[in-house]
Amino acid sequence: MKLSVLDQSTASRGRTQDSAIRETLALAKHCDALGYHRYWVSEHHNSGNIVGTAPEVLMAAIAATTPRIRIGSAGVMLPHYSAFKVAEQFRVLEAIAPGRIDLGLGRAPGSDRLTSHALNPHPEDVHDQFPRQIQELQCWVSGAPLPDGHPFQRVVAHPTGPSFPQMWILGSSDYGAQLAAYLGMPYAFAYFFSYGFDVDAALDLYRKNYRPTALHPKPQCTICVWALAADTEAEALYQFKSRERALIERESGIRQPLMSPEEASARKLTPDEQAFSQKLLRHAVVGTAEQVKTRLDELAKRLDLDELVIVTWTYDAAPRHRSYELLAQVYGLKGT
Repeated sequence: MKLSVLDQSTASRGRTQDSAIRETLALAKHCDALGYHRYWVSEHHNSGNIVGTAPEVLMAAIAATTPRIRIGSAGVMLPHYSAFKVAEQFRVLEAIAPGRIDLGLGRAPGSDRLTSHALNPHPEDVHDQFPRQIQELQCWVSGAPLPDGHPFQRVVAHPTGPSFPQMWILGSSDYGAQLAAYLGMPYAFAYFFSYGFDVDAALDLYRKNYRPTALHPKPQCTICVWALAADTEAEALYQFKSRERALIERESGIRQPLMSPEEASARKLTPDEQAFSQKLLRHAVVGTAEQVKTRLDELAKRLDLDELVIVTWTYDAAPRHRSYELLAQVYGLKGT
């Protein structure tokens, strides 16, 4: 089983947001040494608790400070941007870390409507252009020619080189699954926050409709799972309280930095909040390393996966580092 990481650069109360970015860099080096396969960073905007706004910049710093791990975006929210500019950015990243770059692409705004407009004041039905943008990116990123008659056929994304990023489509519904299948691309399902669409249905749809390509003759898919391991189950559930409170507040439109588990535990849950917490725990995997491994293995077997991407929030950095250490140990990852 390959284990990978999704880091969302979460901010904590009482600390400046810039420290969350430095913690992302520290965790990337830690997970590289532990033997994790990939390290993906997310894109969010105008959020008080998820502060990674520029994955391509973070990726460059991670690429320059790690020797082995694959580095990717999960993802670049493509409708905000020019496909050509994204291609140039990722060609530069490929030059920094050849053979280690993943370009994960999302269609969701990663923000509210007003912020989306601030990012791209002239959208021109950008969501309808998403498939076209991806097809252009496939050419620009790989160096393949654009189709005859394309207005940008003579435009090349530099720097060129012998290798190029691996492109992924990210999704949490049937749309991304169908598009990835149609285009013959790897697909990652956001299991950790998709409460409305069945992961089994998404992966089944992807595999049944997959159209092989020369680059990807067989479907390749994974899921992003929220998981937290600790030395005891009680400690894991205690640390989980920070995420629980953050998502409860998000349901009311509040996106504040993570609360400490001590403060979050002191907040008594209403019956509705208790029901929401139980729903969170059905999608999250929390416990000792052995308990987490058992549930992850069950999930991977059910979905026929050989790779899982683990996302973990904690108020302090140390429990998150420890969680990834424990999972690396129980899975026998080969670190340095």
